[in-house]
Amino acid sequence: MFTNITDMAVLFNDIVFGPIVSRRFGNSLGINLLPLENKVCNFNCIYCECGWTDLKSFKVNYLDSEKIISAIEYRFKELAVNKTAIDSITFAGNGEPTMHPKFSEIIDEVIKLRDLYLPKIHITVLSNSTLLGNKSILESLKKVDLKVMKLDAGTTEMLFKIDKPHSSKPIEWYIQKLKELKGELIIQTIFLKGYCEGEYVDNTSAEELTAWITALKEINPKSVMIYTIDRETPAKDLEKISIEQLNSICNLVISNGISAKVYS
Repeated sequence: MFTNITDMAVLFNDIVFGPIVSRRFGNSLGINLLPLENKVCNFNCIYCECGWTDLKSFKVNYLDSEKIISAIEYRFKELAVNKTAIDSITFAGNGEPTMHPKFSEIIDEVIKLRDLYLPKIHITVLSNSTLLGNKSILESLKKVDLKVMKLDAGTTEMLFKIDKPHSSKPIEWYIQKLKELKGELIIQTIFLKGYCEGEYVDNTSAEELTAWITALKEINPKSVMIYTIDRETPAKDLEKISIEQLNSICNLVISNGISAKVYS
């Protein structure tokens, strides 16, 4: 299902993996649209279990879309025949799924296959929101059941410290693009603190939380997923946030009229 690339980085070595038990999505069948041998992402998050992003050191060989669809249909048939219970068909894997050049076409095919073999099972896409400016990707995301979009900060400075995006788009750009999903989305936020490259990082400070809550109120998501580090991270000097503090943050979100839940 997955392979250790270094002493900490974990990459999935299958197009379709699982189902695995997810703390957020239950019995989840994973779909990886990205290369099996390396991570491909337009973020370089300091906490990513897949390790650091380095798009300059290798040529990106995206998986053939027909091969992806064939693998998905085979697995869907198998699950249907075996009556395997799953809660979510989840696009995740080795980086940012919307970066696949055939993402929109693949989403359309997966919806058809889901309806044929696994009706009523939610299709979930985990995304960092960076390609929401692409109309085709935005429209494809609108078609799936659960759009789980990253928002790890309320300020541009903290966004750059935690997620290290390859573009220079400010936090306001992400907020405006997320608003185009018109509330039919789930925001996912990881909370952490510690050091990376000599800089102190902490998105739990009063200032950061105020900015993040302000962003949430503007975006108006369906709900917010709150969590902290669960696995080893590329930046070695990061700390998990206590369950007590996560619950406090969750209560702050709820007090502002937005549904939220802690996943630990």
